[in-house]
Amino acid sequence: MSLMSFLNDLGPWNWLILALILYALEAVVPGVNMVWFGTAALVVGVIVFATGVTWPWQLVIFAAISIATAFAVRKFARSKSHTSDIPDLNVRGAQYIGREFVVAEAIKGGRGRVRVGDTLWQAEGEDVPAGTRVRVKSVHDAVLMVERASA
Repeated sequence: MSLMSFLNDLGPWNWLILALILYALEAVVPGVNMVWFGTAALVVGVIVFATGVTWPWQLVIFAAISIATAFAVRKFARSKSHTSDIPDLNVRGAQYIGREFVVAEAIKGGRGRVRVGDTLWQAEGEDVPAGTRVRVKSVHDAVLMVERASA
């Protein structure tokens, strides 16, 4: 018995088996969205059971449903994305813009260090002695750009 005659004898069960395989792949393979193709295969299987549609039309219906579900899910997934209430959460230096800190190592020649909590950060700005309060005006890479804080 050839593979094609075997698949032809299965009829609509091909689609239901394919749906189960795609659902299993969804559960096993990370980052791949097979559930939508599995759903399309399941729908085609139900349609074939109900109507007896021929193979070429089955493939057309499967392709159409697969494309429709992929675009529909993509549209709804984007609309559900949320913006963070803490946009600088992963940009640590940006969280310090506008805050005041104490110079730990004098800024000489435009470079020094400021104490941020229990950490020393590189700082650039006008020359000031250690102990001076400075305000962070911007961040470049991991260097805080500072200016003397007003009293």
